[in-house]
Amino acid sequence: MLSAGPQRLLLLLLSCVTLVLLFQVADAKRDLTGACVTCQQITDNFNKGLERTVKQNFGGGNTAWEERKLSKYETSEIRLMEIVEGLCDSSSFECNRMVEEHEEHFETWWFKRKAKHPDLHKWFCIETIKVCCPKGTFGPDCNSCVGGSDRPCHGNGMCDGDGTRGGNGKCSCDHGYKGEFCLDCIDGYFNEVRNDTFSLCTECDTSCKTCTGATNQECDECKEGWEEDDQEACVDVNECASDSSPCEEDQYCLNTEGSYSCKACDSVCSSCTGAGPDKCQACASGYQDTEGTCTDIDECSQPEAVCTEEHRECINTKGSYTCICSSGYEEQDGECVQTPQPGHCEGRTMNELTPALVTLYKTQTLAGRKSVRRRAEEQLGLHV
Repeated sequence: MLSAGPQRLLLLLLSCVTLVLLFQVADAKRDLTGACVTCQQITDNFNKGLERTVKQNFGGGNTAWEERKLSKYETSEIRLMEIVEGLCDSSSFECNRMVEEHEEHFETWWFKRKAKHPDLHKWFCIETIKVCCPKGTFGPDCNSCVGGSDRPCHGNGMCDGDGTRGGNGKCSCDHGYKGEFCLDCIDGYFNEVRNDTFSLCTECDTSCKTCTGATNQECDECKEGWEEDDQEACVDVNECASDSSPCEEDQYCLNTEGSYSCKACDSVCSSCTGAGPDKCQACASGYQDTEGTCTDIDECSQPEAVCTEEHRECINTKGSYTCICSSGYEEQDGECVQTPQPGHCEGRTMNELTPALVTLYKTQTLAGRKSVRRRAEEQLGLHV
């Protein structure tokens, strides 16, 4: 019997081998599918080349002589080569590799098979190099998809590998359908028509999670946000009608089908029942109730002054007010001081100051004149 160490090593080795095999299988499936996609692209481009060259000729100046002596351009090797040269982008390695590997097949089809096999994709991709399958079939042997090749997945989905030599044939169902054969309906849909080969899934009423018919009275189960009424029909729950609002204090509740949303109150409200200043339950700070509507309080018109500092006056704003210096005064260090009159210094003219100091004072902003004032005091021995 193997010891614990060798057993773990063997299990690890087996896991690695399994992963490698899985990756190889996945790569093989991608290669099979990718080869068909490349071949389809080549034959599509070949048909475009046919259309592009349909009205061309040899271009040598004497077309009649050339066609008499060489052949008709329409079926010439020159036209074939012009078409083949445009089948792939220079950067598409797989496309160029496939064309180079099977170039003789294009010549065979062009000169010998085109009349009998006009469908190049079918002759080249499906029957000759065998990288594709007919529509509705898949895999190496081109087996029919679930539901049959005429209606893969019963017309309600996509067959994995459809039209290629890859894939597993399983169905990816369209929205509304589910199950191996895409004949069953997902939640929110019901079978309007159903038999062994055909299914039509129709959407339930918006109130139903599951249903047997199209109306809100045919719900098996109501969706969240709906509830059964006395007639066993699913009806909307009005979340906004509850005693305690699901929204914040400065929001109002707006009911929607199966849900609700919270909207911000008007800026004049601290709480409200809807949009606008007339829907306030309580007014915000700085506002007052005036005949059922919150309006701005003019603090500056109150009997008791709100701007009490000397030389300040009140300016009303929405929901508040501000205090500014009165006319003739300016803000300095949080106080309102008298604005100096240009050209005078408390009874003495500025001509008594040095010209440089006068110029400096005049060009400074109000806030910058403070230092100039101190220099003037030193020169004149007074306050400027």
